[in-house]
Amino acid sequence: MALTMLCLTMVVFFMINLEPNLRKLSISQLDMRSSDEHIESWLVKNGYRQNFFVRYGQWLGVWPKYPNIDPATGAATSRFTYCNEPAETRFSGVLQGDFGCSTKFKTTVAAKLFPALGATGILMFWVMVTMVPISLLIGILAGMREGTRTDRSLSVAAIATTATPEYVSGVIFTVIFASWLGWLNGSAASATGQGITFYNFTLPVMTMAIYGTGYIARMTRASMVEVMTQQYIRTARLKGLSFGSVVIKHALRNALIAPFTVIMLQFPWLLTGVVIVEVMFRYQGFGFTLVEAAGNNDIDLLLGCSLVSVFVVLFTQLISDVGYAYLNPRIRVQ
Repeated sequence: MALTMLCLTMVVFFMINLEPNLRKLSISQLDMRSSDEHIESWLVKNGYRQNFFVRYGQWLGVWPKYPNIDPATGAATSRFTYCNEPAETRFSGVLQGDFGCSTKFKTTVAAKLFPALGATGILMFWVMVTMVPISLLIGILAGMREGTRTDRSLSVAAIATTATPEYVSGVIFTVIFASWLGWLNGSAASATGQGITFYNFTLPVMTMAIYGTGYIARMTRASMVEVMTQQYIRTARLKGLSFGSVVIKHALRNALIAPFTVIMLQFPWLLTGVVIVEVMFRYQGFGFTLVEAAGNNDIDLLLGCSLVSVFVVLFTQLISDVGYAYLNPRIRVQ
């Protein structure tokens, strides 16, 4: 995991620090009419012309950061004054908890990134609380009644929700619940300034939950259908166990192995796929922050967002592998 994070962050660091991005950053900090000499001078002064591996090591915190030297006075100055960076040589990077300075929001990356992650974490929690039980129930009911009208109806509904992207369902929900019925007092835009309430939080949760519900439900149904045809299920039925007892005690645990992996994969999707929903509803979480950072060439904030994304993907994969071994005894034996 550590090696994967190192390789991925190095690739992202290289792409974010390409020449067009550096020029846009310098222009945003100077002036649109700045000459090439002024742009180059600003990049040199702020350390963006150093060796790539030196800069990457400084960002990680394994290579010392040096203060900027004012060419006019020869005095040591900090890179960005609004982040209160000390004008001294020091080890200060990700390993030391210093994620850099946000040029868009004029503050440290940590001060902007972690509150945004907290807001998205609340959104993700309620999406999972809504999505997982409903999708598992739909999948189990459909798998238990394979080929029946119940199975076909639930399968069509699951496919329809999966085929409807967030930007479509979000608009539909906004029109129905906020515009026509007036139940939700507008969209979640008010959540950015008035705090999260039931009314302004409902639309984003519904929009994200309905998209993932169908996918998990279909996987659960397929797994349930496969389990219900196994020999040990027939044996349990021949022993006189009731259908409900067979499903709950024997089929359900084995049927949840594949859906568990799919559910864990929803966390990286929620973290990065939430971009559309948060921008649509002006919900200032991780996705909204990522879009703002990308649109304004906020290099340090983009690097912080990418680091969080890589960590979440790898960590959820680890949890998925451990949980899969716990649910499936054959893996533990092997």
